[in-house]
Amino acid sequence: MKLPEARKKISSTPRCWAATALIWFVVLLTGIAFSGFFYFKSVDDQEAQRQLRLTSLERRGTEFIENRRWQEASAIFAEIETLIPGSELTKFGRRSIKAGMNEEQNQFIGYWTGQAMAELEADRLDEAATAAQRVLEKFPAEPESTKILNRIAQSRANQARNTAITAARKQLDDGQHEAANEAARKLLVTDPNDNDAKAILEDASAKLAKQVANRAQATSLLNRAIASDKGEFDQQSLDWLREAASLAPEEPEIAKRLEAMASYARTLRVPGDFATPAEAIASARDRDRIVLTEAIWKGPLIINVAVDLQGAGFEKTIVECPAADGSAITISPDAKGARITGITFRHESFLAVGADRFSAALVRGGTAAFTDCHFENASGHGLAVIENGQATANRCRFSGNGWNGAAAIGKGCKLEVRESETFENFEHGIETWDGAAAILVNNRCEGNTRNGIHVDNGASAADIQGNQLIANREFGIVLDSAGSGKISGNTIRNNLLGGLVIRAAAAKVSVKGNQITLNQGPGLILEKGLDAASCSENTVKKNTAPDILTDSILTHEDDKAPDSSENSPR
Repeated sequence: MKLPEARKKISSTPRCWAATALIWFVVLLTGIAFSGFFYFKSVDDQEAQRQLRLTSLERRGTEFIENRRWQEASAIFAEIETLIPGSELTKFGRRSIKAGMNEEQNQFIGYWTGQAMAELEADRLDEAATAAQRVLEKFPAEPESTKILNRIAQSRANQARNTAITAARKQLDDGQHEAANEAARKLLVTDPNDNDAKAILEDASAKLAKQVANRAQATSLLNRAIASDKGEFDQQSLDWLREAASLAPEEPEIAKRLEAMASYARTLRVPGDFATPAEAIASARDRDRIVLTEAIWKGPLIINVAVDLQGAGFEKTIVECPAADGSAITISPDAKGARITGITFRHESFLAVGADRFSAALVRGGTAAFTDCHFENASGHGLAVIENGQATANRCRFSGNGWNGAAAIGKGCKLEVRESETFENFEHGIETWDGAAAILVNNRCEGNTRNGIHVDNGASAADIQGNQLIANREFGIVLDSAGSGKISGNTIRNNLLGGLVIRAAAAKVSVKGNQITLNQGPGLILEKGLDAASCSENTVKKNTAPDILTDSILTHEDDKAPDSSENSPR
């Protein structure tokens, strides 16, 4: 190489490196510029995407809230929280979710508790319980539904109790005294203060004690009749056996002996000897026995002799007639000592229209003893005693009659009712007035439209002992007037207007030892002029205040003088 050329090469090398470095520097700056551009462009794109995402999330969250899709809405706002921690949007959304859930919960609870209350008030307990459970399945601690379920449980307990009370009372009415006694005891285990159960237990216990006493008395009467039996008719012995048979109807020895002794008198059988009761009665003489088989016989029947008219039992032998034709049976003045047992007397249909109504049975001047008979569905009284008549009713029932269950009207009349029941008559259970006398012992008068017993005897006596006067729609006993007598040992409770009313015209009657409780009016009402101290030996408590009302101004229930006709209203 030539020296000048070599020197030329050497001198050009630095310039080459400088140019190269410049180029790379420019390239580097350009790269940096482009990198910065793309970086900031990426940041802007991410922010734009985030804003788009937030807008989308906010829209979807709002839709979920409006459609009550709370879980999806909560998830949306949880995601928004990750994008914008602590944002007002998230707080607002969560408040909206909570408010919506509370509103939905309240609407759900309000609807189903309202439904439960409606069903409960309609006494549809199963449906009410189902509605209340709908709430508690979602909200176990919801207090209103819990209260409703408690009320349902109480209502069911009340229903069971009422059913048991009704069944026990039916057992009592049907003579199932031991079963009624046991049912009442079970009820008192649940609620020792159940007054209805207490009353049933008291009645059943008394009936059971009475059964024991009746059997003992029946045995005594049977023995006396056997000792007197000489193989011929004897009215006293026959009466003893009839009474024994009434006291202990289940005793076969008594029934057998009664049939044998009754055969000493002439027996007329219907059907058999005669086709109808009227034909047998027309042929009967005093002391004849007329036996009616199980059937519905047509009246009216008129008894003119002292016969013994026997049915097959009040449920089996019925004598009826149209309400406009008169009484199903009438005891006329010539029948002195007629005896009627085991028959129901009634009208064919109930006709409670007008003042001219007939009774089911009428004692008109004669004397009659009714035993184990029913008097029902009469347009007027069940049994009426007029024109100096005298009637005794033992173990009878008077129910559903248009006026009183049993009544005696006029001076010289006497009504004696023992061990009997008067239920749901349209006037009083038992009433005597216009000078009639009354002996009323150990009866039950319940649910009559007016008073259990009403007495307005003038100067005649009133002996009212050991009766139960329950749930009558006026008073248990109203004593308007009586010249003498005794009101003692009566149970008077749950009557609508009050317990016992005594007027000044009955001041001579002794009133002691009565239980007067739980009446919805005053227990004891005394007319002005009566001394409260004279009635101090009675138990009067738990009545609607006051228990004892004194100095009362009372008026007679009738403005007009009563008609002595049996088919006139009282």
